[in-house]
Amino acid sequence: MYFTKMHGLGNDYIYLNGLDGLPEHLPELARTMSRRHFGVGSDGLICICPSEQADFRMLMFNADGSQGEMCGNGIRCLGKYVYDHGLTHSRTITVETGAGLRTLELLGSGNTVTAVRVDMGIPVVHPARLIETDTGRWQVIPVSMGNPHGVLFVDCPQSIPLPQLGPVLEHHPAFHGGINVEFVACPAPNRLLLRVWERGSGETLACGTGACAALAAAVVQGLTQRQVCAHLPGGILELSWPEGGPMMMTGPAETVFEGEYPI
Repeated sequence: MYFTKMHGLGNDYIYLNGLDGLPEHLPELARTMSRRHFGVGSDGLICICPSEQADFRMLMFNADGSQGEMCGNGIRCLGKYVYDHGLTHSRTITVETGAGLRTLELLGSGNTVTAVRVDMGIPVVHPARLIETDTGRWQVIPVSMGNPHGVLFVDCPQSIPLPQLGPVLEHHPAFHGGINVEFVACPAPNRLLLRVWERGSGETLACGTGACAALAAAVVQGLTQRQVCAHLPGGILELSWPEGGPMMMTGPAETVFEGEYPI
């Protein structure tokens, strides 16, 4: 089985071309391939599939084998994959995801895509909830980007014990089905700093939907402007949320290597 390893700001995924079919047992395949020291190593598995309503369909599995609805960094890399592999010649494509249809603008020069701008849809920001844990009480702002997020505003995301606190909030009974967790600081009206604990994958170097959820919560709380640079451990995403419109996300997409995996 041939695969491609790609990343967006260090948020890395294994890509399979499933336009002519896919192997069986994809959740187990995602778990085994994603293992950092015994497999290819990744935050999950993304399959490129046919769609009856879009140019392509994205089927996504987290590193633990659970299925995800949407991935901002992952969908940017999907856009690069289909263009670089000659599966499309259009610089604007639509992708069906578990969170709905997404439109991608493929950026770059020549025959290579280097960055992608994604219409991430309209965020839904819910009232803040006070959550009790063994580590204390936390104010969490639930946000839907088509997948569930919990945003927490803190003074210094780097000081948060994310490996300990992330799983507690991800699986807290207040959030049925689990959430992605973002710890966010707003040092300037046009700047976000954040760390993300991704549902099913753990701490990642970047999270596109998480950055969008953080901006949505920050705007509703009056903490930032509607156009910001989101600084994550893996790099920077450009985000814009026009009033009454969808969230737009722009960031890089890179191919790491291609290989063959025995199945």
